[in-house]
This record gives sequence, structure tokens and C-alpha cells, in this order.
Amino acid sequence: MAVAQNISCSHCGAPVDFKPGEIVATCKYCGFTTVIETGKAFTFEHSVLPNRYSPEQMETYIRDWMSSGFMKPNDLAKKSKIIEKNLTYLPFWIVSAEASTTYKGIFERIAPPIVKEGDIKKQYNWLVLARQASDFPTRSYDIPLEGKVPYDFRKIEGFAKLLNSEMERDQALTTAQQQIDTHHRFLLQQDVDRIIEANTTLTLKQMVYLHAPVWFIKYEYKVNLYQIIIDGAKGMVLKGDIPNRKF
Repeated sequence: MAVAQNISCSHCGAPVDFKPGEIVATCKYCGFTTVIETGKAFTFEHSVLPNRYSPEQMETYIRDWMSSGFMKPNDLAKKSKIIEKNLTYLPFWIVSAEASTTYKGIFERIAPPIVKEGDIKKQYNWLVLARQASDFPTRSYDIPLEGKVPYDFRKIEGFAKLLNSEMERDQALTTAQQQIDTHHRFLLQQDVDRIIEANTTLTLKQMVYLHAPVWFIKYEYKVNLYQIIIDGAKGMVLKGDIPNRKF
């Protein structure tokens, strides 16, 4: 486990905890965000999505989720024991951009095969989790950007955990470019069977650094542990482990 270190906040003087690998840190006492290596103020937009659920409301929400859906055991809500309800504010980079891919490929579903050329143009608010290693289901998270507000440390609950970024802006942009290129190549499979060439360009409009509230739930059902990941801004289940009905 990485040992937390700390620096003094250049705004209020309070200790700012961070772990090795983290690049951007936010003071939990005044909300001042700084770049750890330089100690200088973070100059990009920093937003937060407010959490809408108390631990008690989340308990009710989880029980309702357990009771709904035909895939779940009938006694799941009654027999499950909720072990953990942890609220974590995860750091994301939101890359707002237009992506354009020009391509040439071979359509082989007819005889004789034909060469096809074309382009794909799409607008994105592409989500990049600002952590180096995680199994968080980022692509399943339709982040509700309309609810974001300027970062305010007073909106972070005392019981919540706030993670810092392990990724600089330029690295996040490069990651988004690579992921969008891969996504467009996947989309090309609808039009061509073999890609000869494909070039993707990104026209950047804006990048926002944002903390989003995510509930990590662990529950026990018949001696086995399961996990649920829930968006705290809108209450959407991003990932939910379900026991087999024939357990």
C-alpha cells in the first residue's frame, strides 16, 4: 500500500495529503488545487458533481435495486447484508472535442470485394479517469455534466474520500486521442471488413478537471461478497454484481 505524504497548502497552510504518483492535489480544508511537482496553482477549470445521496438514502436505493429485475434471486434484498458503503470522489478529465477519421478499407461481404473510402465525424465529451490503474467502468459512465459546479471543498462530505489525479492534462489528452481512435476503428467494422488505412484527428474545444461522486458498495449474500458501483450524482448503477438465481 502506498504511503501518503503531505505538503503544505500554499493558500491556507494546511497539510495536503497525497500518495506517490499523484500529480494534482486538492486541499480538503480550503479547496485550493495545486500541481504537486511545482507547488503552483492549478490553472484549468476544476469542477465537482454534487452527491445527491446520504448513506441512509443509499441503503434504501440499494435495497430497491436488489428487489427489481428478473435476473436477481427473489430473496436478494431480504437476505443480503450490506458490508460497506464508501463514497469516493474520483478525478476525471473531460475532453470536449470533435473527432474526425478518414479511412479506406475493403468490404468483403460481397463478391467481388470492393474498396470503400469515407469518414466519421463525431462530437465527444470523452471521459478519462485520472488514475493510472483501475477497473472502474469508465465507458459505462454517462457522466451528467449539466450538474457540474465550480469545485467547492464544502460540498465534499466529511465521511467521503477524495482521490487526486495521477495524470497531467497532456497525458489525459493523449489517452483520449488513443481511446477515440480505437473506438472509431471499432465503428469502422460496420462499414468495412479490412482497414487499409485510418487517420483520426482531434479538434479540442475544452478540457475540464472534475471530481465525481461514486459509491462503492460491498454486500454479502449467502457467504459470498459482491460489489455495486453507483453514480452519486444521478443514482445510476454503473456496475452491479448479481448472484446466480440458482445459487
